[in-house]
Amino acid sequence: MDICLGAGLFFLRDSILYSLGAVLTSGGPPQKADIAVVLAGDYKGNRVLTAARLCQEGYVPKVLVSGPGGAYGNWESDLAIEFAVRNGYPANEFVGFHHQGTSTLAEARAVIPELRRLGVHNYLLVTNDYHTARASRIFRREGRDLEEHTVSAADPAWDHGNWWKNREGRKLWLYEALKTAGDYLGI
Repeated sequence: MDICLGAGLFFLRDSILYSLGAVLTSGGPPQKADIAVVLAGDYKGNRVLTAARLCQEGYVPKVLVSGPGGAYGNWESDLAIEFAVRNGYPANEFVGFHHQGTSTLAEARAVIPELRRLGVHNYLLVTNDYHTARASRIFRREGRDLEEHTVSAADPAWDHGNWWKNREGRKLWLYEALKTAGDYLGI
């Protein structure tokens, strides 16, 4: 019996591991919205470039780039916008939003009031694929009066859900799984 179970787990390991990653993702196709919101924490630029493409494709007129201060005295949002401009996107499509939040919850608590101040009713939340489920849950909980649609920005380390095949993907899965558990526990 143990041999059969072991053999079954061995042959199903890719499906099992893929499923363990899938519970962390919830991005959908883009929709027309008032604005795209780029979450902080992506130091490769995947999030801001995904949002810039959404703006270019006509899904949103503007991109709000969220980012705390700290990187050598710079605001992360400013660095992300500069990166997008260097990659050929017009600066006037971006709005930098400075805050001091260092967690997704703190970021949501800073960004949601700004969206309300801007008169936003619906928005696209742009974050990395492995971060979509938790970020969406937090932003929806904090901004129940706003319509949110999550769009994932691919991260090469996540490898389209095949996260276990490289070291960086395994680290992403572990960190996000722990943060998701913390969010469910309220810590």
